Amino acid sequence: MTPSDVKATLSFSDGSPNMELPIYKGSIGPDVIDIRKLYAQTGKFTYDPGFLSTASCNSTITYIDGDKGELLYRGYPIEQLAEKCDFLDTCYLLLKGDLPNAAQQKDFHKLVTNHTMVNEQMQFFLRGFRRDAHPMAVMTGLVGALSAFYHDSTDINNAQHREVAAIRLIAKMPTLVAMAYKYGVGQPFIYPRNELSYSANFMRMMFATPCEEYVPNDVLVRALDRIFILHADHEQNASTSTVRLCGSSGTNPFAAIAAGVACLWGPAHGGANEAALNMLEDIQRNGGVEKIGEFIKQVKDKNSNVKLMGFGHRVYKNYDPRAKLMRETCHEVLTALGLHNDPLFKLAMALEKIALEDEYFVARKLYPNVDFYSGIVQRAIGIPVQLFTAIFALARTVGWIAQLNEMIADPEYKIGRPRQLYAGSPRRDVKPIAQRG
Repeated sequence: MTPSDVKATLSFSDGSPNMELPIYKGSIGPDVIDIRKLYAQTGKFTYDPGFLSTASCNSTITYIDGDKGELLYRGYPIEQLAEKCDFLDTCYLLLKGDLPNAAQQKDFHKLVTNHTMVNEQMQFFLRGFRRDAHPMAVMTGLVGALSAFYHDSTDINNAQHREVAAIRLIAKMPTLVAMAYKYGVGQPFIYPRNELSYSANFMRMMFATPCEEYVPNDVLVRALDRIFILHADHEQNASTSTVRLCGSSGTNPFAAIAAGVACLWGPAHGGANEAALNMLEDIQRNGGVEKIGEFIKQVKDKNSNVKLMGFGHRVYKNYDPRAKLMRETCHEVLTALGLHNDPLFKLAMALEKIALEDEYFVARKLYPNVDFYSGIVQRAIGIPVQLFTAIFALARTVGWIAQLNEMIADPEYKIGRPRQLYAGSPRRDVKPIAQRG
């Protein structure tokens, strides 16, 4: 960290002595005030629900400027990565710190490809779940179970173990997601094929059957690969912070990633694209495009409790840069599949048009976000809505691993221990039961 020439002074109105606080500068973005000695010197904590003004770590992986609508992986703009790189190149970047050269690319792709199979016993583990279980419930169990199969890579403090676990997780997540899908629909599992690309292999494992081969469409493969790239990391969000917090206890990498999967499941986080598609289906059931005006009126009515899902973002106060890329991909996919006249997609495009033009939404910067478009793309490809969040987890796994490895290698890392403002009863004594009111 780079110390700033400026320091902050904390003063108290009760006559307590002032405290001088160091300030550190990032390479870009806001400076941070170092409050690590605050409690020791003043006996006070800071209060920041949701940690919205707190930097929990220093990181070199991802940078977001929400006001500018900017997202960088290791300094590279997301727009350039999505247009010029594939997902495994992006994985290499997040893990290693820079994009691979030709030799590194070949070796890394081969390494991941050669680890896509999972232990055969995993299918027996799967059979313990109900067929109608939510895929995220299945994925939480399967990812955690990897630690029971791969004992040689569970020491989070061993750099080689972390590297092996990283490759295994990136390689096996598509296989596990496809297995969860096949189990739910009652079809046989399809094994990976090493001659296919990462995204094409995933699509084949999803949609092929023993009686009919599946030949991936290049437009759809590229669309799915772009979804993976756009979701690979997103700074210190809820699931990433969960992985870091879980890993800070020294637990194994598979358990830490399973914790991230569980956190991602929430509709306010990874479940947002599933919620957006469910919203569209609700509108369609209630009359479709003809009733969209009534739906918009309800959204604008503060007393209606009707929410516009897939629009706006907690971080981006401008247009989500990922949404622009996903919008292009969305229209490419709908054109390639001839789905522009599909009722649900016509509804989605009508809703998009209103949100981009209606002053109510424009003034509040409620632009369509990446979840809105990625949900439409996945549904067009044939991926069921319930599986959307599992695919998000597949893509985000590399970001979680990169963040976890960075934390473990940081000499300043400690087990996470947030503080609290206690507002409960003061100390009191236990009364005999006859005296209790």
